[in-house]
Amino acid sequence: MKLVTAKKPLKRADQQSKPSLEELVREMLPYLCQDPAREGLERTPARVSKALEFLTSGYSADIPKIVNQALYTVKYDEMVIVKDIEFFSLCEHHLLPFFGKMHVAYLPKNKVLGLSKIPRIVDAFARRLQIQERLTQQVAQTVLEAIDPVGVGVICEARHFCMMMRGVEKQHSGAITSAMLGAFRSNKETRDEFLSLVNHRMNGGGLGVQ
Repeated sequence: MKLVTAKKPLKRADQQSKPSLEELVREMLPYLCQDPAREGLERTPARVSKALEFLTSGYSADIPKIVNQALYTVKYDEMVIVKDIEFFSLCEHHLLPFFGKMHVAYLPKNKVLGLSKIPRIVDAFARRLQIQERLTQQVAQTVLEAIDPVGVGVICEARHFCMMMRGVEKQHSGAITSAMLGAFRSNKETRDEFLSLVNHRMNGGGLGVQ
């Protein structure tokens, strides 16, 4: 079984030959007209370093291990949906957060996936430098390759701080992306059932299929 994985990132900087992430943050602060030695910022480089390591920890996630521990052979041919999976990620363009909810559905063929593993798959890909479109597709492709279902559907709703805090500065706008694979792409009834169950309607250009 081959599972989709993102291209491996560069290895963490060699501590003996390159500055640590903490040191780089400390060097950055004066460029923001801040004194890294003042009380409020003294421990900030260490905090930022820890936070970034956690927010990119998905690169070291073992996707096959996550999936293989929860595959079950079951004769079941109705739609399985896990709704409202909260996620937080970092936009790779500005390193600002985007966050939202993901809805994942599939039509089993011979196997089902433990329900708790789907949020774990979402987290594994969300805790990377991402764009929403890629994140949506990676989750769908991973479920497809893991259990070979009749089809997979994923809808991702998110708000982006790069739109809210800078640029157009629109506080209430959001983005919706979807990935429809197998029967979810080819069968309108299947797709419509999924969309109605997660309270969405695909009409006109409102919801694009990635």
